[in-house]
Amino acid sequence: MPVVALPFAADHPVFAGHFPGRPIVPGVLLLGWAQAAIEAQLGQRIQAMAEAKFHSPATPADALELDFEIGSSAVRFEIRSSARKIASGRFTLPASANA
Repeated sequence: MPVVALPFAADHPVFAGHFPGRPIVPGVLLLGWAQAAIEAQLGQRIQAMAEAKFHSPATPADALELDFEIGSSAVRFEIRSSARKIASGRFTLPASANA
């Protein structure tokens, strides 16, 4: 399973409003970063988000890693900070990618 670091700036503007005094990485950013990293590795776009689960919040101080596994019709992924699972899910692949 490939492992990719998900770098982000601890001073990213989103932290000013999400949430003041206790900033966390918004789930939509986690999923967007995962999608972009997987698409870069595949060299193609994914089709859709099939499922996503958020297990633990990520903070600006967390070093995040993405593990993913490419199957015949989907890519399963997990985002972690050390041993702590942050999020997991599955993206579907276009039908042409399966041929």
